[in-house]
Amino acid sequence: MFNSLTDRLQNTFAELRGKGRLTEDDINRAMREIRMALLEADVNYRVVKEFVARCKEKCLTSEVMDSLTPAQNVVKIVLDELTDLLGSTDSKLVLAQNRTPNVIMLVGLQGSGKTTAASKLAYLLKGQGRKPLLAACDTHRPAAADQLEALGKEIGVPVYRGDGRDAVQVATESIRYAVDHLNDIVIVDTAGRLQIDEEMMEEAVAIKRAVKPDQILMVVDAMTGQDIVNVVSEFANRVDFDGVIMSKLDGDARGGGALSVREVTGKPIKFASMGEKPDSLEVFHPDRMAKRILGMGDVVGIIEQAQKVADEKSLEDAERMLRAGFTMDDYLSQLQQIRKMGGIQKLAGMLGAREESVDEKQLVIIEAIIHSMSREERLKPKIINGMRRRRIAAGSGHSIQEVNMVLQQWGQMNKMMGKVRQLQQSGSSKKAMRGMSGMMRNMGIDPSMLGGMGGGKKRR
Repeated sequence: MFNSLTDRLQNTFAELRGKGRLTEDDINRAMREIRMALLEADVNYRVVKEFVARCKEKCLTSEVMDSLTPAQNVVKIVLDELTDLLGSTDSKLVLAQNRTPNVIMLVGLQGSGKTTAASKLAYLLKGQGRKPLLAACDTHRPAAADQLEALGKEIGVPVYRGDGRDAVQVATESIRYAVDHLNDIVIVDTAGRLQIDEEMMEEAVAIKRAVKPDQILMVVDAMTGQDIVNVVSEFANRVDFDGVIMSKLDGDARGGGALSVREVTGKPIKFASMGEKPDSLEVFHPDRMAKRILGMGDVVGIIEQAQKVADEKSLEDAERMLRAGFTMDDYLSQLQQIRKMGGIQKLAGMLGAREESVDEKQLVIIEAIIHSMSREERLKPKIINGMRRRRIAAGSGHSIQEVNMVLQQWGQMNKMMGKVRQLQQSGSSKKAMRGMSGMMRNMGIDPSMLGGMGGGKKRR
């Protein structure tokens, strides 16, 4: 979503880095470029004005202008201000400890992705050991309850529909149903409209009064631009929501809404939806999002994704690979882990690369080629000669050149695993860290992104 904004900001910073010392004119020119980039991303004009003013004031201090690395200081200031704009610190759900069930109420405009967000939130909470219930309180939109029930069935979460006529009554009855069936949390999906209207607001206020929710979350479409200011301001005045779920952050719109909502309302973004799948709702981390917007990547996020999909078998496989070597079956297993983590495009985006710069179809090609190998060939890829390559190419429906590419990639990974194995056997942790650092550089990864691995200095 933020690709265009990222490109503009990176170009601006590149120009600053090309100068030894910065003048006031250099700062003014950079701030003008940042202002234009944010406005083109459809960030609210008042938010842009205040953001640029704060950045400019800090950039013109003597600590920046007289430093030996002024451009890096400017980037650090913009990063800090962007993080603060997005919320500075993580904001978690606040649920009462002495109340069962807890109630979370979702509000928002029609088309914002509210019903889908309700199911994703239920899936997230279920994964945390909770026992959620979805309440279908959108009694106005045709088939809204059917949609929620279908989503609930997909993730294994029950849905309470009631009579489907009175939203307040359905919400009230869902609490009693949750008590009777030992559900410890109720997620109330309310009705939305194509625009803010009095009927919708009155119904939302009535539901709030009836169920007394622990948290009210507003679902906001990240593709919404300047209009987001009026929408969130009205909801904040009438139902006083506690936080925001930002939906459709994986879209291709300019993303200005996501950068405006917290500054306009003072309400934090608690969750962000990064895809269509049930597991695509993530806790929103302002600092990580700011780094991704500036093209710095989100290594911590990648590690967390890896930990999330790691299981006992994958850990056993890793230990076996270090003992016995890296086979084609191991290569295939790694590709499947990447799929579980959201796909190669998602990982590319988290590393600061443009998602369209990598082709998800490459994984399909590699998998087809590996599946066309015999059991012996997968265990001992080095036996694959010219005749075997032609047979594998014909069986997979791909070219010999593509088969060669897969074998070359396997060879590089096998060589890397061999070095790791040697370092592990040497028993020297410092030597191992230096070796890993060197291998990371060969792979195009900067070790300083992980805190200066191998004793190197951290980049400031």
